[in-house]
Amino acid sequence: MRFGLSLPHYGFSLADGAPITFDAMAVWARRAEDLGFDSLWISDHFFYSFARYGADPAPIAAVEPLTAIAGLAAVTARIRLGTLVLGAPFRHPSIVAKMAATIDGISGGRLDLGVGAGWFEEEFSAFGYPYGSTGERFDSLEETLQVLQALLPGEPATMQGSTISLRDARLVPAPVQRRLPVWVGGKGGPRLLQLAARYADGWNSVWRWTPEAYGARAAYAREACDRIGRDPSTFRLSVGLYSLTGDSDESFRQVFERGRASMPGGAMRDETEASWRADTLSGTPQQIIERVEAFEAIGVEEIVVAPWVLPFTVHEPDQVDLFARSVIARLGAARASA
Repeated sequence: MRFGLSLPHYGFSLADGAPITFDAMAVWARRAEDLGFDSLWISDHFFYSFARYGADPAPIAAVEPLTAIAGLAAVTARIRLGTLVLGAPFRHPSIVAKMAATIDGISGGRLDLGVGAGWFEEEFSAFGYPYGSTGERFDSLEETLQVLQALLPGEPATMQGSTISLRDARLVPAPVQRRLPVWVGGKGGPRLLQLAARYADGWNSVWRWTPEAYGARAAYAREACDRIGRDPSTFRLSVGLYSLTGDSDESFRQVFERGRASMPGGAMRDETEASWRADTLSGTPQQIIERVEAFEAIGVEEIVVAPWVLPFTVHEPDQVDLFARSVIARLGAARASA
């Protein structure tokens, strides 16, 4: 199992309300690399809002992911860097492909490109993008995936999509990776998984899943691969999960209560320890390891850890250190000695 970290990049991401800056992101990127995480992930929003939690709707700062990843590539050496996920309607897919190839070169072949349909209607309307229907946004996602599939190998590409045509288009220079990984991100409905099976390397979904529920959607994705003649074993699975870690049941209880109290708008007022443990990566280290093994058993190869009750947040930095020390290191040591 590989472990990614949802990298802080929002105005609410850091402890004590510190403003988000590239320097702060770089500190966390290097720290995650030193702690043994395999990857870092950044989402794609013009701004964030707590309105969905019943709190202040004021826009909250958000960092653009591709430019940030280009910078992070220069201050890290090993760790992979990914988008979780780009909103397909926000950029022309040929520009996405060109930027991806350039960033892959800067990073020495460490980019993962996650793409989704977009969901936050307020940012669409604020910045002049038509929100449209879910089907229309999925159409945009499909065309983006088609263009990426055509261009990322670095060979001349000609295609006619519904709104975009390519004529002998070639990325020069091509990505460093022979196959730059493309992920589709989303809840896992039929059309999304069909698109992932047809055009992408794999599927990621976040932030609350049981192994059983995720496994059912993964089975559907593999069936979708079968239907189009793709070997299901080539389809990769990744899941993002909230995570709270305690050295003991009591210390977990304490961190859970702190997390619940910090949630904007009292959105976790009805959450219990049991309900939180049920579909997150939370508990004592041994309990977390058992949950990791359950996801591994259904074919998940990477878990993106969100070490708080909000994504891309490190309100308690010790949570990141504890997870790395008590879960990542223990699993690595156990497998090295097996």
